[in-house]
Amino acid sequence: MSAEENLLKTPLHSLHLELGAKMVPFAGYDMPVSYPAGIVAEHKQCRESAALFDVSHMGQLRLIGNEAAAALETLMPVDVVDLPVGKQRYGLFTNSNGGILDDLMITRRENDLFVIVNAACKDADTRHLITHIGHRCQIVPLPDRALLALQGPKAVDALARMNPGVAKLTFMTGGHFELAGADCFVTRSGYTGEDGFEISVPDTHAIALARELLAAPEVKPAGLGARDTLRLEAGLCLYGHDINETTTPVEAALTWAIQKVRRPGGARAGHYPGASVIEAQLAGGASSKRVGLVGLERMPVREGAQIFDAHGHKLGHVTSGTLAPGVNQPIAMAYLAANHALPSHEVYAEVRGKRYPMRVAPMPFAPHRYHRG
Repeated sequence: MSAEENLLKTPLHSLHLELGAKMVPFAGYDMPVSYPAGIVAEHKQCRESAALFDVSHMGQLRLIGNEAAAALETLMPVDVVDLPVGKQRYGLFTNSNGGILDDLMITRRENDLFVIVNAACKDADTRHLITHIGHRCQIVPLPDRALLALQGPKAVDALARMNPGVAKLTFMTGGHFELAGADCFVTRSGYTGEDGFEISVPDTHAIALARELLAAPEVKPAGLGARDTLRLEAGLCLYGHDINETTTPVEAALTWAIQKVRRPGGARAGHYPGASVIEAQLAGGASSKRVGLVGLERMPVREGAQIFDAHGHKLGHVTSGTLAPGVNQPIAMAYLAANHALPSHEVYAEVRGKRYPMRVAPMPFAPHRYHRG
């Protein structure tokens, strides 16, 4: 049996083929990287109207029990206990060295915590949860649910036509809604920097929901290629590339995800893996930092490119990079030595033996347009 035949298929696989998608292996799944219109058109579709992404390869789980929130807090430097019903929060599993095991989304619902984890990490994350907090709450994977992301400024128009109630959601909130005859859990969030929604739907209803959304005049399909260029313009990390088990939240410039109550001096400070390392970096800084870079020439700079100063001293490396359709110039994210991770600082990226100038720039590269109400 070939490697391709071993790939898992999402509930929407047949629809991707019907729509003429170019399929590629990704996190063990056969996934659409693009459709006939191409990545640039899909990127612009999301920025200008609405794009539908299949993200069913992601892991969905329920954490059930009175101790679920307190238990989950022991695995991350994030405030879960105070999260109100209907609210969503970004979280980070950490290891004993303060490194990031995965990043995830948590929504408190009436009777559980709804958690979405990265596709490549979902088996390890499930084991991690069961091993460390399975005695305090019930960990329930949801392999029978698909996940769709409808993103873009007109996403609300298309979705509200199916159920007007979704328009009342604001950024990082969620609720249950009937869509295309199915009970769906919808959050107003996403991975593009645009307003949009993530929709958890029973896999038996996924194609019907996708077809109804794609029938809307605002909506066209988009694949992994556009998802990557969109999230990079939005300055959002991709696990396994921009963050991993060797990068801490401080190095990754994700300290905004650590609420005051979990920091030194807070009511529930520490008591998570790697707390001593992360707290020391919060106080004194880290030796390197994730930054944005903008190319001063048109040469795209890709993941793995080495970064140097004007004297040829190595400063760090690129973790993601592209020629960004939305800002029409090369952009990248990189880890640089802290003393060079300064606004407007000029560095040089090596591409095929030649060094090209880049400038440290603030992120996001394209403004976020979340609906905050």
